[in-house]
Amino acid sequence: MTLDDLRAFVAVCEAGNLSAVARDLGCTQSAVSQRIKRVERAAGIGLLERRPRGVAPTQAGRILHRAAADGLSGLDLALRRLADLRAGDGGTVRVTTGATTVRHFMADAVVAFRARHPHVNLEFQTESSSRRCFEAVADGSSELAWITIGPPVRGIEQHPVVRLPWVLAVSADDPLADRECIEPGELAGIRHIRLPENSTSRMRLDGHLGHQDTGPVPPPSTTSVADWDTALLLAELGVGHAVVPQLPGLPATARPALRLIPIDGLPPLATGWAVRRWAALSPAAVAFAETVAAGLGGAAAAGQVVG
Repeated sequence: MTLDDLRAFVAVCEAGNLSAVARDLGCTQSAVSQRIKRVERAAGIGLLERRPRGVAPTQAGRILHRAAADGLSGLDLALRRLADLRAGDGGTVRVTTGATTVRHFMADAVVAFRARHPHVNLEFQTESSSRRCFEAVADGSSELAWITIGPPVRGIEQHPVVRLPWVLAVSADDPLADRECIEPGELAGIRHIRLPENSTSRMRLDGHLGHQDTGPVPPPSTTSVADWDTALLLAELGVGHAVVPQLPGLPATARPALRLIPIDGLPPLATGWAVRRWAALSPAAVAFAETVAAGLGGAAAAGQVVG
């Protein structure tokens, strides 16, 4: 059994189809089947069972799949680091973020890090949800991912860096614009601009509002957006009201047509890093994570682990 055999096995478990994996690998289905057989001989037990529309791992197959997927992603990450060392370029830090993360959380840190580490490559890739960010860390395509801290995820460490209070964003001519604060129970009457249902921040907010004794959860809205910046823009235009976290670097004076009203009584939203293992990060990745944390006044300490 070889590493390529294990890679083929993991791919088949995830695709549920030998022919699809064969196309991806540029070989025949028979060649993929032979690789699976070598893995099964080494394991001494059947790992796949045929289904009407492909194959699925047996109980033993699921055990090996989890272990092999974790091991191969870690090995691939190590091989990329070795390639960086051979190239002598200082290494590469791969970061997965949301659409607006760099602007709000990392802009100053990127400049500071580049000045201190001019030979380290920074690579950013954008994903639309925390789940996709977790997947990028789990499969080794990124060392770091900036996420909204959520429930524990198997094989992932979550390190809170900064906690953001919730605010209500309204246009400057809105009747609520002169309020100094607002209570959660008053949110039931607003024209709500909502984030996607599968976003961690949306689930956190709905959970907080659903447990408030002062009023019901805000009603469904006909206006929904994919990110915080779009919610702020629509609120500024008077399309509706947006409940969003108070983003770093967003002073009200920078957008005179927008008002941000603090919401009393809602727990802040925690954001920070997702990694496979903090102790296994490259020195360059640790340096970048700590530079971001320092710029936000947070602490990307390994002791602050969720999950």
